[in-house]
Amino acid sequence: RVLLIAGRPGSGRTALAEALVRDLGRGYRDGVLRARLGEPGGDPVPVERAARLLLDDLGVAAPPGADGDELSGLLRDALKERRALLLLDDAADAEQVDSLLPDNPRCLVVAVARGPLTGIPDVRPCTVGGLDARSAVELLERYAGSVRITVDPQAAEALVELCAAQPAALLLAGGWLAARPTASVADLAKRLRALPGEPATTRPLARTFALTYGALPAPAARALRLLSLAPLGLADAQVLSALAGCSVSAAGSLLDGLVDLGFVRAAEHGQYEVPGCLMPLVAQRLAAEDRDSEVQLARARMLERTVRLLQSCRAVTEAEGSAARRRLAGLPRNLRFPHRAAAAEWLRTRQPALLAAARLAVADGELDTLARRLVAALVRALTAHRGAEAAAPELYGLHRLVLDVAERRGLHRERAAALLNLADLDARTGRTRDALARYRAALDAGRLAKDPYATGRAMESVGGAYQELGDWQRAADWYGRALAQRLARDERADQARLYGRLGTVHTYAGRYGEALRNWRAAAAGCRRLGDGAGHARALSEAARVQEYAGRPEESARTCEEAAEGARRAGDVRLHAALRLRLADTLERLGDPVAARLHRAAADRLLAPRPGAPAPVCPDGSAGHDTPTDATKVAYEIRSGSQKS
Repeated sequence: RVLLIAGRPGSGRTALAEALVRDLGRGYRDGVLRARLGEPGGDPVPVERAARLLLDDLGVAAPPGADGDELSGLLRDALKERRALLLLDDAADAEQVDSLLPDNPRCLVVAVARGPLTGIPDVRPCTVGGLDARSAVELLERYAGSVRITVDPQAAEALVELCAAQPAALLLAGGWLAARPTASVADLAKRLRALPGEPATTRPLARTFALTYGALPAPAARALRLLSLAPLGLADAQVLSALAGCSVSAAGSLLDGLVDLGFVRAAEHGQYEVPGCLMPLVAQRLAAEDRDSEVQLARARMLERTVRLLQSCRAVTEAEGSAARRRLAGLPRNLRFPHRAAAAEWLRTRQPALLAAARLAVADGELDTLARRLVAALVRALTAHRGAEAAAPELYGLHRLVLDVAERRGLHRERAAALLNLADLDARTGRTRDALARYRAALDAGRLAKDPYATGRAMESVGGAYQELGDWQRAADWYGRALAQRLARDERADQARLYGRLGTVHTYAGRYGEALRNWRAAAAGCRRLGDGAGHARALSEAARVQEYAGRPEESARTCEEAAEGARRAGDVRLHAALRLRLADTLERLGDPVAARLHRAAADRLLAPRPGAPAPVCPDGSAGHDTPTDATKVAYEIRSGSQKS
């Protein structure tokens, strides 16, 4: 069920696992799924995040805000009928692996960990200590050349022993030799022995790192230290340029040099990665050699560069000539994207690191202004390129980060906006009671901020949550409170929408008199706004209420008025739906001839035009037999920064 490769970081355990997966992967028709269960700093990755990554690889949509147990269950369900191979790298403990194990015996898990996974049944372990002597010498030869190894094989074997045959230590030693063609293998072994501390009591990787790091030029050593600040240990020339305060071309040269020396390895999509086994050693050097103020300044430069890249990534989606495009033209060339496709690809490949950057910025606690700007820019970029629905899981996590900062800083307006956004996503995924609690909290925050938009939006949303729960009395009460505020502020479009919502809940509750009054008020509000289609839809709902109330003649007259309004507004689908409903009403009134005429008119309206698809009756329009909120419109929740 589980093949475990256990070993210390730097022992080659991940490379062995990858080689095994490449060999076994051909036998699994649904492919290989990969998840890293450890952060570069050593912290375990939450099960929720790992499960969501695996579900994304499977193409399974996971609801935003779902917890680890729910996502683990979704993952097991998704793998129930599949034959897949899972590679779980850098697992912290058995519980972390167990939560991701599929129930399907046709799936195989290859796990990489430091030690045994006690408690998981059917685990076959393999402990890795390092390379055999011959392979270790061959690895050195690849860097140092065959001549230096051939002339002094004993020195090569001694160097392998000093490195404990660990691939990571041998790569650093090989990089040191490659950079010094005149140095002998014996010279490097002598230098390693001369380091302070007994070789038997000091980790071979730490000793080799200390020697090779000490030989780095100052700019390269500083660049390596600063790379420990890169989210997920991933960086490109832009990231290092911001961290080190140098040009992008100079940063690229530094990265290539560090790759040659074995400190950094090339990753996918033009990125570079500090190996996880070296990250703690690099972070120790940063803490020891750089002042806190310099580290914070480097982190701030990196976040600011990321914000500008995200703004450029979003701006490229705007229309030519827009204000965002004009600002984009004023940015340096290396911060601009040539077209939308390039920006979308950059966002896709950098998304894990960008999300990690947002989490780290919020956790830092000292760069909250930059953290808020970064989250806002990331939300806008994801929405522009992927859409709010597709990016909902990522947006949920980002809104929670905003909420953390707002609560820490006492920013009531931002707290209200984050709560509203989170509650909307909860409501969309069926967690209505969770959404209701957050809407109420947003109302309190909006009142503390004295923000009428947030309070009105929260009251209306509380009413919507109660409506979803079927509590018509409370829904009407909260809609009424929101309407009173809109009336006091003379916000007419919002008034029309709320009259429609009140009409809907009163209809569901069977209070047809109240429902009819509110739909009439909604129709009047739309007429004053010049919204012909909204006026016709409100009248159509009023006609529906009259029909429910047993007044078919009045319903027919109102429906006729609504149909005429839809015709004047040019809403063909609504006009056709109203004609069909009018035909049904006339049939019940005993006038089949008039009913046939209205049906024929509807057929003509719905007939496909040459070169155009056939129109259909819209969902939730007058063609349905259930009351709907006809004047409801879609809108975004505005944060304080957006309002200003």
